[in-house]
Amino acid sequence: MPHYRIAEVAGLLGVSDDTVRRWVDGGQLPADRDGGGRLAVDGAALAEFARAQAHAAPDPSGVGRSARNRMVGLVTEVRSDRVMSQVELQCGPHRVVSLMSTEAVQDLGLAPGVLAVAVVKSTNVVVETPGER
Repeated sequence: MPHYRIAEVAGLLGVSDDTVRRWVDGGQLPADRDGGGRLAVDGAALAEFARAQAHAAPDPSGVGRSARNRMVGLVTEVRSDRVMSQVELQCGPHRVVSLMSTEAVQDLGLAPGVLAVAVVKSTNVVVETPGER
C-alpha cells in the first residue's frame, strides 16, 4: 500500500499542511515515520479518513435515481450555439463539464449562479492511476 507525505495528504484533501499535522497530532489520522524520518500516512488509512471527512452538499432535487454519483454545485458558465451547449458546474473542488442540447439548457433554466446536480452514471467514468511516484 502506498504511503503519502503530509504535503501530499494536504493536496489530496484540499487543506493546509498544518491542518493535516493537527489531525495527526490529535490522533484522528494515523501516521508513522518513513525511512527518511518524515511523517507519512498509509494509503488505506487515508482513504478511510477521506471518506469519513467527505460531506457532500444535500441534493435538492428530491428525486430517486439509480446513479450513485451525484454532485451538487453551481453553474459557473454556459456556452450555447443554436443546437448544443456546454455547461460548467463547480461542485465543491470539482469542475464538471456537460454537453447537452441548447433546448435542455433553456428548459432547465441553466445560467451562471443556478444550483444544479451533476449525475454521473458509473459505466461512463474512466479511472486512471498516476505513473511512477
